[in-house]
Amino acid sequence: MMRKLPTQFVDKVWGVDRLPSPFPHPSDQAIGEVWFEPPAELKQLLVKYIFANERLSVQAHPDDAQAQAMGLGTNGKSECWVITHAEPGATIAVGFHEQIDAGTMREAALDGSIVDLLVWHEVQPGDAFYIPAGTVHAIGGGVSLIEVQQNSDVTFRLFDYGRPRELHLDQGVEVSKTGPYPSRLRNRMDGDSGLLVDGPHFRLHYWRCGSGADFPALKPDHALVIPYSGTVSVDGEDLAVGECGLVSEPCNSDLVGDALLLIAQPA
Repeated sequence: MMRKLPTQFVDKVWGVDRLPSPFPHPSDQAIGEVWFEPPAELKQLLVKYIFANERLSVQAHPDDAQAQAMGLGTNGKSECWVITHAEPGATIAVGFHEQIDAGTMREAALDGSIVDLLVWHEVQPGDAFYIPAGTVHAIGGGVSLIEVQQNSDVTFRLFDYGRPRELHLDQGVEVSKTGPYPSRLRNRMDGDSGLLVDGPHFRLHYWRCGSGADFPALKPDHALVIPYSGTVSVDGEDLAVGECGLVSEPCNSDLVGDALLLIAQPA
C-alpha cells in the first residue's frame, strides 16, 4: 500500500524564479526547496528537493547529542545529497582542504575566506554525498538535488555572502568538524542498484525498477520511495518524479515500471 506525501514549497533568497517540470511555481518569490511532509510512520526522516540559483550559505548542523544539549530538539541533522541537475562547472563544498583549528575557522568565517578553505567538488547528476552532522558544507549555484535527512531544520550559518540574514557563529564553530571530508562518504549511482548511505541514522538505496538487479535488502517496515527518474506503479498507483511515497513493506513485485528509485528507511 502506498500514500503520497503532501508537499510544501519554501521561498529562499537563493532559489529559482521558476521551478523545473513537473513542479508548479505557486509563488511570485524565488523558491529554493520543496519539502515532503514526514509521515507519522517515519517522522524521523525528511525528504526535500533543493533548487539553487545562487550559492547557499556556508553552514553546519549539530548531531543528536549537541542538539539535545542546546535545547534544540531530540535529534540533529545528518543528510545525503543526490544530484539531479548541475549546470556546467557547478560545485558543492564539503569539508576543508586540511585540518584547521576552531579559531582559524571563526576568523575565516568572519572575513569570508572560509569559502577558499573548503573543498569544492564539481558535480553531475547521479553523484551522491553523505553529509554527517558537523560537516561544514555549502551548495553552489546551478545545482539541484534530492536531500534525504534526519527530520531537523536546525542550521548554523557561518558565512552568507553578505546577505541580510542571521549568522550563528558561536554555535556553528561549536558543532563543526574542522578537517577534510572523508572520500568514502562520496558515492555515485552507477549501475542499477546500490547502497548510498548505510546508517547510522538512515539507509538510502537506489534501484532501477524492471532492470533485473537485486532488490535492496530492506527491513520489513515502511519506506520512503522517491523516483529519481521515470514513473513506477505501486499497487496500481503511479508515483513519478517530483513525488515521494510512503510504502508499506515494499518488495520487488509491488513496483512495476521503468524508473530509477531512491528508497529510504531508518537504520
